[in-house]
Formats: sequence, C-alpha cells, structure tokens
Amino acid sequence: MEQWVPLFDIFLNSSAPETEASLWLQQSFNASSSNPITTCSFLSLLTKPIDAIISSSSPPTAKRVMFIQTLPDMVQSRILSFLAFDHERFCKRDLSMLARSMLTDNKGVDFWVKRSARHLLDEVSESNYQWISGLSLDSEEQKVDEEFESLPGWLKSMASADDSVFPWLPLSPDELNSRELFGSHENEQHSLSEAGEGGGLEEVVVEMEVDRPVNAPLALEIQNRAASLRAQVLNFESRPKTVQLANEICQLCLEKGVDSFAVLGLIEPWKADDEIASLLISHLSNVIDQDELAWPSQILSSIILPRFLILEEPASRVLVTATIDYCKLYQRAAEYALLFPLIMRIGGINNPLCDVITRIVKECLHPVHVSSFCQKLLCAGEDEKRFICLPCHQCLISHELVWTESLFSLFHNILNLNVKLSQDSVDLLVLQVQELAQRFSKSLRFGNFLLCFITKCSLLLKSHKLLLADAVKQTNTLVTKSILSKLATF
Repeated sequence: MEQWVPLFDIFLNSSAPETEASLWLQQSFNASSSNPITTCSFLSLLTKPIDAIISSSSPPTAKRVMFIQTLPDMVQSRILSFLAFDHERFCKRDLSMLARSMLTDNKGVDFWVKRSARHLLDEVSESNYQWISGLSLDSEEQKVDEEFESLPGWLKSMASADDSVFPWLPLSPDELNSRELFGSHENEQHSLSEAGEGGGLEEVVVEMEVDRPVNAPLALEIQNRAASLRAQVLNFESRPKTVQLANEICQLCLEKGVDSFAVLGLIEPWKADDEIASLLISHLSNVIDQDELAWPSQILSSIILPRFLILEEPASRVLVTATIDYCKLYQRAAEYALLFPLIMRIGGINNPLCDVITRIVKECLHPVHVSSFCQKLLCAGEDEKRFICLPCHQCLISHELVWTESLFSLFHNILNLNVKLSQDSVDLLVLQVQELAQRFSKSLRFGNFLLCFITKCSLLLKSHKLLLADAVKQTNTLVTKSILSKLATF
C-alpha cells in the first residue's frame, strides 16, 4: 500500500491526474526497487475487499466492498479515467471486471464514477459490441495476450454445447445485440417513495431523479391523519409535543405501502416556524434501517428546501445550525435534495442563499466532493441535472443555471476553500465569463471572482489567456488592472 501513496496523492490533488499518474507509473517502472511496481498489483489493490466494512454479523450473501469504493467519489472517478487513459498498460480482462463491478453495484455509486466506469468499459471492449455476436472461443484463444493466459478449458468445452453467447446465461446473440448492455432508462423513473422501499434508489442517486406525483391516491384514513398532523405543525406547544409530533409523522410516513412523499406533501411541514422545523429535522432522522438517501432527502426537501427557495432575508441561526448538523450526517441527501435545487432556483440565488450554501459546502462536504459537485452542476446536460423535491415545489426550480452576482460570489467562496476544479469545469466558467463580462462590467463581486479564479486556476487557464483578457477589458472595477496584470504573467 505504501508504494502507491504518491499515486493516490496525484489523484487527490493534481489538476491533470491522468497525465501525471501515467508519468509517475512510467518512472516507477524504470526505477530499480526491491519491491517493483506492477500494474497487476495496483488493480489487485483497487479490487481488494475491505473485510472491516462488512460486519461479522452480516449474512454470507452480503456484497463485499472493494478498496476503490471506500475512496471519495472524485478520486474514484479520476482513477477510472486514468485506467481508461492508460489502459494499454493493464490487463483488459481485469479492467473490464473492475468496470463491470462498479456499474453493477449501483448502491451509493456517484454519477461521475459510473460515467467513468462506462468509459473504461468502452475503452477495453470492442466497438458496438459486434465481437460478441460473432464470438468464437476457439479463435479468440489466439488473441489473448500470453501475459494474461488463455481461456480456461472448461469455458471452451461449454461453448461448443450451446448456441448462446454464454452457455450459462439464457441470452442469444440476437437478444444481446438488441439490448443496452446495462439496461434501459425506463427503470430510472421510479419515485423516491418507491426507491425508499428498495425499488431502485440507486438510480435516483446516479441520475438525480426529479420525483413525480404518484398516480395512486392515498387512503382516506391516511389523508385524515395527515390533516391532523398538519394542524399540529402550525401550532407550537412545547418541545416534548414537537418530539411526539415528529414520531407520529415518521410512523405514518414509514408505514408499509404508504407513499411517504405524498404524505409529507399533505402535512406541509415547511410551513412550521424555525424552532419547530429545527426540532423536526433532528428527530425525524432517528429512523433505524432507512436508506442513506431516500428518507433523509425527503426530510430536507419537505422541511428545509421550500423555506430556502423563497428566502429573501438572512436565515435564522437556529434553522441554519440544524440544517448544517443534518447535512453533515447525510451529505448525499444534502447534495441532491438541497444544494442542487437551491442553486437551480428560478431567478438565481441571492445573497442570503449564497451565505447558506457557502456554509453547507464549507462545513459539510470534503473539497473533492465539492469539486465533483461543481462538475455536475456546470458540465452535466439538462437531462442529467435532476434533483429530489416535492412535486408542488418543482415550479420554483429551473432546468438551467441563472447567473447572478451571488452565483459568482458562491464560486468565489468555493475557490477560496481551496477546491480544485476539473478542467471541463474551468472551461465552462471561462465561457460564462466571456458571455457575461459586459453585463457585469461594473460589478465588483464579478471582478473579485475573476481575480480569484485566475489566481487559483492559473495552470488550467493558460490556453484561455486571450479570451479572458478580452473579457476583462470589458469590465471597469477596482480590480480590473490587477486582473490584467495577473493575466500578463501567464
């Protein structure tokens, strides 16, 4: 493990991890050592199961966790991108197995990690998978690299006994070619309540699904109980009463067969005052055996998100404190059910929202997580910018970023937290600067963002020097000359 520490440091901190990692690996191969570096040992380390993560009481069928899955999402994505970039150094069979393992283990897999795994699988597979339909195991033996052995005898003997691609699977070549390798997107349209019951939550995580109203109406008894709870939410009596209220809400929402999202929509907990909201969010989280995303995201999207979406004045200290404490425990829920929809708010974010988001990012998320979050926010397509919210609040959220002074201030704050943005994130920011320089020509906050952006991301901005210089010349603020002087040093 120690010999790979410098390589993992590159994946964590480098602005160009693929090329630096490839150079480091080449130098390590050339260096003489009593403990030589090999590509096989690196892949073995990545796929090594972490026994400590699996409880001794877990059933024998429990999914084993690989070492790579214990790393931050951004590091996982960078490692998989590097393996795709430098795949010729590695065994294609082992790379394919690693990519397939990451793709089939959907639970908790980040969007960009899954995309990198798909890219890796594409790199080590034949184009369009045409080789599958014409696969001849006897002829394929000649193509296998001797370094990684040939096909086992039992596999060749089974191939002659059946016309299917893989004799142990009920799939013919025609059926396999007609399907997508990892299934269709139809199953990704489950609602959050279905996901919370084990019906595909991992797809909600990966694709940032927007929850849609459930067609089946709630039973009359459930509606009456929800109406009673709604009345209690609006009347604060005492702390013990609020704790009891939280328990009753939790009990109703988590009853078997109940659409918890629809129930929360009837209770309307976002209308409670700040003190009740802070108590609810802390006591509704005390649920055993609930998924790390489903129930926590419902709490955030039904109590906190609607209040912040209409925030026009600084948020109360008690509400912000409760929100931060909750987001520290449920970071993924905070990303998909709070940060994304807030930043995508209709009309853009304002100063109070900028302050709240900055505190959540600073106190709840790791810098690598923030970098991955910014990449999704800036670079993902419109269909991929999905999030978790109640249907009645979707009208408050846009499908594209609205660039305001406060949004540039937010990115300024993020850069000051020493978050290292990816190259594609930097490229997108440069395009926005170029388009909006005239509009914000007299904005000091826009100018401060530019100065910080050029200072923190100088290595990634050298190819954009002329574009940035033209954009800066359109501004007229106290920092314009400082920015131009900084650009001159590139």
